[in-house]
Formats: sequence, C-alpha cells, structure tokens
Amino acid sequence: MNIVILAAGQGKRMHSNLPKVLHPLAGKALVQHVIDTARSLDPQTLCLVYGHGGEVVRTRIDAPDLIWVLQDPQLGTGHAVMQALPHLKDAAITLVLYGDVPLIQAETLQRLVHAARDALAILTVELADPSGYGRIVRNAGGDVLRIVEQKDASAEERAIREVNTGIVALPTARLAEWLGRLSNDNAQQEYYLTDIVAMAVADGVPIRTAQPQGAWEMLGVNSKVQLAELERIQQRRTAERLMEQGVRLADPARIDVRGELVCGRDVFIDVNCVFEGRVVLEEAVEIGPACVLKNACIGAGSRLAAFSHIEDAIVGPDGVIGPFARLRPGTELAAGVHVGNFVELKNSKFAAKSKANHLAYVGDAIVGSRVNIGAGTITCNYDGANKYQTIIEDDAFIGSDTQLVAPVTVGRGATLGAGTTLTRDAPPDMLTVSRARQVSIPGWKRPQKTKK
Repeated sequence: MNIVILAAGQGKRMHSNLPKVLHPLAGKALVQHVIDTARSLDPQTLCLVYGHGGEVVRTRIDAPDLIWVLQDPQLGTGHAVMQALPHLKDAAITLVLYGDVPLIQAETLQRLVHAARDALAILTVELADPSGYGRIVRNAGGDVLRIVEQKDASAEERAIREVNTGIVALPTARLAEWLGRLSNDNAQQEYYLTDIVAMAVADGVPIRTAQPQGAWEMLGVNSKVQLAELERIQQRRTAERLMEQGVRLADPARIDVRGELVCGRDVFIDVNCVFEGRVVLEEAVEIGPACVLKNACIGAGSRLAAFSHIEDAIVGPDGVIGPFARLRPGTELAAGVHVGNFVELKNSKFAAKSKANHLAYVGDAIVGSRVNIGAGTITCNYDGANKYQTIIEDDAFIGSDTQLVAPVTVGRGATLGAGTTLTRDAPPDMLTVSRARQVSIPGWKRPQKTKK
C-alpha cells in the first residue's frame, strides 16, 4: 500500500506563524496523529506532501520512513497528489489522507482500502448539517455518479446529507491515469482530486464507499475554534477508554492526556489533572485534583494530593506526595516515602520510609532509609558555577531550618539540631549543632517611632 498525506496548506484562519499541521492536539502535532495512524497500516510507501512552512514541518517530524514531497506552487489537491506520484508503487493501492484530519481511525481506513482492490473507494459520512461539503450524488440503484460541491449543487442536491470527506483509496495505475487527465479549468484554476470520480464513472470503474465509526473521525482543523473542539472530542474518547479499562475518573470532562497514560487496576483520578509524555499509574494509585504529571511512574498504592507537580520522576509504592509538592527530573523515591506540602526535590534519591513533610528543598542528594527531614531544610547544592552532592545516611534526623552545604555527608543515625548550617560531615550517631549562642539582654527597649 502507498499512503500519501497532504499537508501543504497554509492555514490562514489559524492566525499563527506555526504551520497548521504542527498545532498540537492532545500533546501531539495534528499531522503526527495522521502519520501514526498511517504507520499502523504498514504501508510500503509513506509520502508527505508539504508546502507552507515546510522546513519547520520537516524539522519537527522528520523520520526515516517518510518520503518528503514539496508542492510549490500549491495548485489544489489533485496537483498535490501529482507531486507524490513518482514515488508510488504502481502495483499497490494508494490511500490519500490529510494532515489536518487527525482523528481518522485505522479500522476505518482498513475498510476503505479493502473496498479499493478493483475500484475507487471514497470515505463518506452522513451529516445532519452538510453545509459546505461536497455532496455524494447517487442514481436510483445507489451507485455513485459524482461529487457536487455546494456552490454548484441544485436545491435537490443540497438536501443530500451524505458528503465527501476527501479521503480516497484506489489502484495506483488508475490514479496515475486520471491525474494525467485532470484539468484546472475552473474558477480557482486548481486541479481537484474529486474530479477523478466523474472519470471513474465514465470509464466504468466501480465506485465504492465506506463510512467512519462517527462523524468526528473526518473533522478537520481550519481554525483555533475547530482545534479546541477536536481537543475535547479526543480527550473525551481517551477518558472513556480509561474508564472502560477500570480507571475511576471524578469527571471525564475534566482530564487532559497529552501523551500516553497507562493505568493499573483501581486507579482514581480527580478533576483537572494533566498527563504529559508517558505516565504510568500502577494499581490503586490515587491522584488528587489539579496535579500535573509528565514522564512519571507512580508506584502501586501511592497517593498524590492536590496541586502536586511531577516531571521525569519515579514514586515508589505506597508513597504519600503533596499537596503542593514538586518532584523535578531525576527524583526517585522508594517505597513508603512521604513528601509533603511545598517540598521540592530535584535529582535526588530517597530510600524507603524517609520523609520530608514541610517546606524543604532537596537537590542532588542521596537520602537513606527512615530519614526525617525537618521543615525549612535546604541542601545548598550550587555554588554559582558547579553542583555538589549531599549524602544523608539511614536513620538520620535533620532538624528544622537546617542548611546542608554540599558536598557534605550526614552519618547514619546522626541528628542535626534545628538551625544548623552544616559545612563539614556530621558523624554517625551524634548530635551536631551549629548555631550562634543565645543571649538575652536585660533592660533592652525597642526603638520608638519618632513623632513628627
């Protein structure tokens, strides 16, 4: 099979410097959705016809299996497919897709390709309001006669609800023959791919049709409004799939998955959560409201409280995170770790059952098991030029308002008194305190405000 993806349009109605096909839908470029679906059909040839902003498009989505074909100037859909024709295998079926129609499903396309073995196969759909679309005109026996654009349609033809999606499949030899006969004798002076329908009728070639699972599959994007509409459709479909797999969602209308979300059994996700990249939630994980997770793995039985932000990090089983916790890249937490409100971790590893429950920053650190990190603790890991590591061994207790000036090691079982600034290693099983001597001055009076 040959697949040609038309992605040369400028998208003026998007009012953006970004090429239309690169606008994101569920965290992925519109055209990338189409490419991924096309790849699932295992084509022999995968051509992408590009034009406006072409170099930007190539930079963002280039891949070894893509054949790039430039359409310049852009003279219509038929002209676009003409540019790809030299790269197509003659003995195969050619399927034509559109880079701004991202929700088309592989199952729909398989049915269309199957119908095109000895025929022109057209993907059509029935709409309650077909305004703006080309109508499928059939004879009394149900055979397709032609496609008529709305501006050229009679009142009777405008009442037809079956419309053309523009997606077609047909033998490549027939495609090459008909493309060679296309004319641009029309108001736009463009070569329209839809004109091949009349040629197929004239040549006695069967015309078959297939329909998508739903009209949403063939919706295209021409404006930010339409992009937002498709985003909600995609998110709703994702939410339904998650619920069918056993995930409990507080509100399926208030979840955004912008990548891949893999869930175990009995996962619960509260409202307004965002998942980016690849996120794995293992069995019985609970995600509180308004959490953001990007490229993260959350171990079985862990609970994330509201407004927690996790990126490129791993939380082990039975962890308790948040609210308002931030786990930055390189953070790895073992089983039973507690990270509380307004605690930030970066490039740090916590062994089992350690805790940092309040108002702390731990960066570039190795933390052992059963360590308690008090409120206000900071690892001073950056000297303005280089970063250094802090090591806190098992069973250490870090008092509140402590600064650990890296590189430094806190020994096993050591205790650091509140307010300590640690600049040298703290020996194991001892109390280490570094603070100014407390002094009380008798007879001292506060200064008074001067009266004017």
